Amino acid sequence: MAKLECKVIDGKVYTFHKVVVHTFLLGDVDDPEIYAAEPIWKWQQTDAGKFVMENAAEQPVFHSQLDHLSYGYKFAITAILEEKKLTEYYLKFGKPKHLVIN
Repeated sequence: MAKLECKVIDGKVYTFHKVVVHTFLLGDVDDPEIYAAEPIWKWQQTDAGKFVMENAAEQPVFHSQLDHLSYGYKFAITAILEEKKLTEYYLKFGKPKHLVIN
């Protein structure tokens, strides 16, 4: 888990966490953002992806960086989830194996 933020909504305090919910690698391609669309779309169609898309406080965001070991790209999808929804996510789908892009 990364960023922690608390908000008061209708007199109740809610805690939100910004977490990495999915990671994947791409090879050396000309336009990585275009080629990343398919793995992102496939992830959104999984049960975990549907859960995140329905329960995220804001629209999930993808991040990319060069992977010098494979001469490709590393991608991560981050989402902001309320603490109870994050716990539900971890119980249903487990923690992602790669929480941080190295």
